[in-house]
Amino acid sequence: MLITKALAANAKVVRIADIVVEAPLSADEGIGGANDPAAGDKIAMNRLILADNQAIFRAGAARVLALEDDMRIVAQCEDLTKLSSSVEGFRGAIVLVASSLRPDLSRLVAQARGLGSKVILITENTEHVPDEIGTQLDGVVCRSVAGTDLVDSVRRVARGQRFVQRVNVTTMQATDSVGTRVRDRLTPKEMQIVALIAQGCKNKEIALQLGTKEQVIKNYLRGIYDKTGVSDRLELALFTIHHRVLAEAAAKAGNLIQMKTA
Repeated sequence: MLITKALAANAKVVRIADIVVEAPLSADEGIGGANDPAAGDKIAMNRLILADNQAIFRAGAARVLALEDDMRIVAQCEDLTKLSSSVEGFRGAIVLVASSLRPDLSRLVAQARGLGSKVILITENTEHVPDEIGTQLDGVVCRSVAGTDLVDSVRRVARGQRFVQRVNVTTMQATDSVGTRVRDRLTPKEMQIVALIAQGCKNKEIALQLGTKEQVIKNYLRGIYDKTGVSDRLELALFTIHHRVLAEAAAKAGNLIQMKTA
């Protein structure tokens, strides 16, 4: 079933770019409302739980959301066991969970909702969401969602809205010429460094994992910055997450590192 059907529930649909919002704003939830950062000196803090078994995507989302004054990441989970504990410990949080977490995702979504939390599903394709969880979701975003849209979606869910991001995954992948070009230019070693940067590792940590010296990593980074057109580590992490084909290549490189060090 299409998630739009699951989220409809008599809600008014409003299009904003490629985000479909399916719950109307109340009178005090517009710009300057009680839950809006622009409302005044007091900012309503949104507690977030990130759950994704792919470390590079989890780290990238964390970097984006942590920059916002009204958002605080209280837990990061790589599996459903940790997610269950976090949902129990941080009731009423906003949970961003990857559809790749199996096999009891539907049970965890129900648990989160039962404890007063709201749930945003991160998926490969927003047009295909399992029937058993579709009606329980507060929102759906594609894994390749832009940082600004991810932030916006969290704020809308916090205000009681429901939405689904509309993305044509096939078209998106075919037109990501920048990500493809950069991926093809990076060497395997550079891709491993990109993966570790996206996970938040420092140069010393990267050098230790790759069995080399910190200065060597710095030299590699200069070349990576030139090839990607970025100027620092944060830009590199965000660039990687934004370009799906590059992010997938980096995720594979990161998995290889984990296998070697296990």
